[in-house]
Amino acid sequence: MIAAALGLAMVLSAPTFAQTNTGAMDHGSMPMGEMTGASKAYMDAMQKMDDEMGAMKMTGKPGVDFAKMMIPHHQSAIDMAKAYLESDEKDPELVKLSNEIVAAQETEIAFLKAWLEKNDQ
Repeated sequence: MIAAALGLAMVLSAPTFAQTNTGAMDHGSMPMGEMTGASKAYMDAMQKMDDEMGAMKMTGKPGVDFAKMMIPHHQSAIDMAKAYLESDEKDPELVKLSNEIVAAQETEIAFLKAWLEKNDQ
């Protein structure tokens, strides 16, 4: 009985959560303490991404909006990967992943920019 009541409460509250408008995720409100080095670079990359994505005007064209939003998202991943590579830590698996992220995301950004040149009229 209690499980059924909890299940019903969750189902009934789902539309409320779905309608909550939180706007762009505010990574700037995350506690940063005295961050330095790579940790600060990660937060700076997220904040830059949030600022750029939050300032974008949606066109109503799903493909164009997607491409424009993905560019700063991918750039943030590149910035974070490079920050890790520049850090003192050199875990071989994370170094490999970071290099793969940089290569893949740069290729995808180039594709998105070329796609926008053809399709953002």
